[in-house]
Amino acid sequence: MEKLFSYGTLQLETVQLETFGRLLTGEEDILPGYKLDEIQIKDKAVIATSGTDRHPILKYTGECSDSVVGTVFEITADELQQSDEYEVDEYQRISAQLKSGVMAWIYADARTEKT
Repeated sequence: MEKLFSYGTLQLETVQLETFGRLLTGEEDILPGYKLDEIQIKDKAVIATSGTDRHPILKYTGECSDSVVGTVFEITADELQQSDEYEVDEYQRISAQLKSGVMAWIYADARTEKT
């Protein structure tokens, strides 16, 4: 099983049903060293699934005082690929350690690099 940290539209029931064909269960956790920003989505299919053209996006800061609350879901490798297909090009999937010590996949801003 894969661990996926979600902080945005992948937490929505409609997005989960459309993307994975089921509702996900998870536990709350915190991602340190990041803050949330917002982007405008242009992909009509993603907008139709999420119901909005404004999506949150993670920006790496490296600052201990910055953190993002979200949910860690356990999903299959196939479901991880399905989430990759849902996310638009502005997101990149990378691995990160959460406050709990769990290593999980996150979708962060692909337009900026971690420093």
